[in-house]
Amino acid sequence: MRKRLIILLPLLTAFITSMQAQDTARLSLLFLGDIMQHETQLVDAYNPRTGRYEYDHCFSLLKPYFNEADITIGNLELTLGGPPYKGYPQFSAPDALAASLKEAGVDVLVTANNHSVDRRRKGLERTIRVLDSLGFQYTGTFKDSARRAESYPLILAKHGVRFALLNYTYGTNGISVTKPNIVNLIDTAQIRVDINKARESKVDAIIVFFHWGDEYQLLPNREQKRLAAFCFDLGATLVIGAHPHVLQPMEWDKEKNQLVAYSLGNFVSGQRTRNRDGGGMLSVTLETVITDSARNTSISDASFRFQWVYKAAEGTRRFRVLPVSTAEPQLSRYVRDEASREAYRLFVSDSRQHLKKYNRNIAENTQLPVETITRYAVEISTKEINPTVSYAVPFGIDTFTDSQQIRRYLSGNFVNYESAVSYREKIKEVFPESVVVRLINGTISAD
Repeated sequence: MRKRLIILLPLLTAFITSMQAQDTARLSLLFLGDIMQHETQLVDAYNPRTGRYEYDHCFSLLKPYFNEADITIGNLELTLGGPPYKGYPQFSAPDALAASLKEAGVDVLVTANNHSVDRRRKGLERTIRVLDSLGFQYTGTFKDSARRAESYPLILAKHGVRFALLNYTYGTNGISVTKPNIVNLIDTAQIRVDINKARESKVDAIIVFFHWGDEYQLLPNREQKRLAAFCFDLGATLVIGAHPHVLQPMEWDKEKNQLVAYSLGNFVSGQRTRNRDGGGMLSVTLETVITDSARNTSISDASFRFQWVYKAAEGTRRFRVLPVSTAEPQLSRYVRDEASREAYRLFVSDSRQHLKKYNRNIAENTQLPVETITRYAVEISTKEINPTVSYAVPFGIDTFTDSQQIRRYLSGNFVNYESAVSYREKIKEVFPESVVVRLINGTISAD
């Protein structure tokens, strides 16, 4: 009898386990490097006809990349301190810059960096007010200790995944923080307290965003490595770095479920020196497996895309952030002069060689976001209410009535013209004179 019980026990355990409810939640995150505003960018953004600063053109190619992620997070390395607007060394950018970032799809900003108090108390508090007015989530700087206590760590949730975001800087360029304002400084004792508070909040992951390291150095220093290891030992899943203004390695330890990106370089800036005129956008997917008794979160995917800051030789609206995935196949369309094309090629070549050598388990993603991929649809135009089509319509069908009361049906979304034509020829047997192939981008259009 005892022997029979021993044999049945594993089967019973397996049965009970299989009966447990299980679900999987996924959250995709996109991290951006340093968002800066030098004097040359201010000059370029000003429109003398309207008397306003305009930045939409600068970020217009990025929206599909930001939309692809559930949450996009960037490092705001400037203040929104109001006029007079200034670049380096004490930054105050127009509010329009932040508004255009929001319009492009940036959701969260970290604000603790060496330029947080460039405009002292007025600049720090005004930056917070502007970010609040635009609907940003943000963390790293606070009006006072009460605000920090109630909002830090920043807890974010989407699609069933909850994570804590923490942010610290090595310093503030020797400018004292005016009381009662707070700028989170790198202090391991305080970081330990904050991470423990995050863990008590029962989040699925903890992300620490540091402003650290040595400027313009392509490899992390000893202190960066020490701080990353410190955070991982306390339970952090991701450690993201900013400040060096150049790309540094990204490492994903799959066994330990830990990822560090030591520096993502410049997302947008006026710096034109080699290695400083671009950066990387890091994409990370968190996957939480939920059962009746536990939640287990892991990094299921990680990759990056390069982005380069184009400054045209002449003309207006010269600054533009170019995703390499978009620009590379047709560079002359986006970069008008040969000198700039050569600078672009140098950045991409240098960066690819560097990260290919030093990255660990994180490769470049060269694919375009789905939203930007050219697609084709087959359109049927008919006055019939419900036309009978003898061939299955791929990816469903969309329908609308035009101004002449003609009912139009659109098949969705062939990724190449030849496939669309082939399908068209089949359904022409039913509608011989009313079938065309239409070029569409992203969603089906009635134009």
